[in-house]
Amino acid sequence: MTMPAHLLAVATLLLGFASGASAHETTGFGGGFSSGFMHPLLGWDHVAAMVAVGLWGAFLKNPAIWLLPVVFPLVMAVGGALGVAGVPLPGVEIGIAASAIVLGSMVLLALRPPLWVAVTLVGVFALFHGHAHGTELPHAAGPLAYSVGFVLATGLLHLCGIAFGLLTRWRFGKTLVRAGGAVIALAGAIFLIRAV
Repeated sequence: MTMPAHLLAVATLLLGFASGASAHETTGFGGGFSSGFMHPLLGWDHVAAMVAVGLWGAFLKNPAIWLLPVVFPLVMAVGGALGVAGVPLPGVEIGIAASAIVLGSMVLLALRPPLWVAVTLVGVFALFHGHAHGTELPHAAGPLAYSVGFVLATGLLHLCGIAFGLLTRWRFGKTLVRAGGAVIALAGAIFLIRAV
């Protein structure tokens, strides 16, 4: 099933109005809960990938609907710890952009791999997202409150994806969800171009 041309045109137009990804600029950070909460919401690369996790989980149904959004923050915490410790991870920005491309494409193409493949993909991408934020975390005035805010916002973005993904119960909803996957994949391609 191909995406209608008008949906692709609208998605492309909307991306033209989007601002550049800003989640990895290390200047101007305060500390605390509100800073951590707003951080993932202000970086379109993170919004796209985190919504995609929930969207794909809902698309894959049980147990992926709850497993993918649980695996992501757990592995993200590992990546964050590596970043805080100064352990290098090459290609972080490319990995983040790839997460939106791959996860969006999975939804667009209605791919249903085995659960272990889905969990592994989400975990690998979570490592990159966590590392990016772990390298920034020491600059925050209140790292614990910042982390709590960040994880809460991440969970809410996953829930947004799940809510949107539940539209697949209806025929028109499947088309909308797949179109959402296309928008996320296209956004990821734009992030990748900016990252290289």
